[in-house]
Amino acid sequence: MLAAELNFPNPPSDQPQWLALAQAVWNTQADPDRHDEYCGGGMRWQIPLSNNGYNYKNTIANGCFFNIGARLARFTDNSTYAKHAEDTWDWLVGVGYIDDKWNVYDGAHIETNCTDINKAQFSYNAAVLLQGAAFLYNYTEKDIWQTRINSLLDRTIEVFFEHEVAYEVSCEPELTCTTDMYSFKGYLHRWLNQVSQLAPFTSERIRPLLRTSAEAAIQKCIGGDSGRACGFSWTADAFDGKMGAGQQMNVLAAVSGLLIGSAGPHSLPRPEREHRPLTTGDKAGAGILTALILAAATGTFGWMSWER
Repeated sequence: MLAAELNFPNPPSDQPQWLALAQAVWNTQADPDRHDEYCGGGMRWQIPLSNNGYNYKNTIANGCFFNIGARLARFTDNSTYAKHAEDTWDWLVGVGYIDDKWNVYDGAHIETNCTDINKAQFSYNAAVLLQGAAFLYNYTEKDIWQTRINSLLDRTIEVFFEHEVAYEVSCEPELTCTTDMYSFKGYLHRWLNQVSQLAPFTSERIRPLLRTSAEAAIQKCIGGDSGRACGFSWTADAFDGKMGAGQQMNVLAAVSGLLIGSAGPHSLPRPEREHRPLTTGDKAGAGILTALILAAATGTFGWMSWER
């Protein structure tokens, strides 16, 4: 989706294009089979019955569906995507994953009709919703999305920044983060930066905050044999020694985000496109793209491990 938004050169014409691949993903997520009657709707975390988490409906699965729908709505000017995104937001609020104080919780199990809410808060959950809300605001220009962005942004800053530095509140205090959690600050930085573009009324709150956070992040890239590997805790006085691919990604996102001020609000074009259904070619293209991404990621992570 980002490749389409940034007008990145498409694959050869005989292969699925960036927009078609994004639409193919959305179509699989919008399939009615993914939204069963448990908890009044919403997607499960996993698809195969045998996977751990199949009985869990969480914010990130539904937040990603909300996010890509909002972005496709803006990019294609197709209100069908926006309607699905708005319905997903309403479901997240209705089930209690977004509460009346704008806390964003992780998820719950279908056996309890999603009443056993796991109230752990992770920055990528709040950030993926903020980014999607910013796309919907930019597309619809409705006041309700401005209100939601302002409220969720205020709470996100309160929860996930300590002294204006990104802080993963649910796992950083005792450094109990899992591998994926070590990468969440990068998503937080990237997506908040984009919010500041799409919803310019947030810029004065977001950009100075992220600059301070990025400056703190850079100070923690002193580890490993190279002396350049980055740690995880940016608020700590000392280097925490927690190095890895996620930590490198975090700092890269924080530093590269400082360039967004020179990009301007028109760096995300909105050409008109037609929505089309999922095709066999889309499925094949998505599979090929996934394989290439995995291969590239494996090589990158291997290089990072060797560097340390």
